[in-house]
Parts: sequence; structure tokens; C-alpha cells
Amino acid sequence: MTDRPSDAIPHQATCVAIGGRAILIEGEPGCGKTSLALALIDRGAILVGDDGVLLERRGARLWAMPHPNTRGLIEVRNVGIATIPCGEAMAAIVLDLDARAPRHVEVADTVERHGIALPRLFFWPDSPVGAIRAEMALAMHGLTL
Repeated sequence: MTDRPSDAIPHQATCVAIGGRAILIEGEPGCGKTSLALALIDRGAILVGDDGVLLERRGARLWAMPHPNTRGLIEVRNVGIATIPCGEAMAAIVLDLDARAPRHVEVADTVERHGIALPRLFFWPDSPVGAIRAEMALAMHGLTL
């Protein structure tokens, strides 16, 4: 028997949940995905997965779940691998960390992940207020439950 749901698909992203809605944090290796996730966790978010999650289509929604191989593990740079609580949540928004991110956004871009359209914002990767901006992005542009 496996811990992986039969129709779940591995996806390269770091992911946290706020109020049952998941933020998929994507970007190039070393761009700060885990750092943003840690800042959000410090503000009350729940880890879904670090550097890899499972995505599962449930009706018209996409759910993000911990990958069984890394469930509850997060790499804290310069510290080590930490074990923290984790859970699953409905995918609500994609934040793509990119230094070329536009300064102003009127309407979120849309990206498809495993057949489901999700709002996507390009995010400046290294900001001291990244977690606050991510929470605002979820509130303003994220899909609702």
C-alpha cells in the first residue's frame, strides 16, 4: 500500500496553507521559495511541502498535499532539515518568484496546473515584507473555498 493517492501528480514547488487555501511558491532553485514559506509559517501558515508536493484534482479544484517522501520536512538554509506539522489544502494561487516581476499588477495572470486554472502573480523574490505581500496576494487574487 502507498501513501500517495492514485491520481496525485508530483509537482516542483514549495507550498503553505492559510485558512485552508494553498499558496504554491514556484521559481528557480535558490530563489527563496523556502525562505518565503518560513516567513509565512512564522505568521501562522501551515506547511504543505518544501520543494515538492503532490497535486490532486478533486472535481473543479486542485488540492496540494505533502509528498510522502518529504512529509513535514523543511530545509532551513544554514541550519538543517527541520520537522514541522504539515497538511493539505486547496490550491488557491501561484506565486512565481522572479526578479523581473512587474511592480504593479492590475489583474493576476492565469496558469494551468494539471488541468486547473490558477491565478498567478510574479513576485520579487527577496523582500523583507514578502510574507505580508503573499498574504495580500492570496486575499486579493486567490481562489476561494
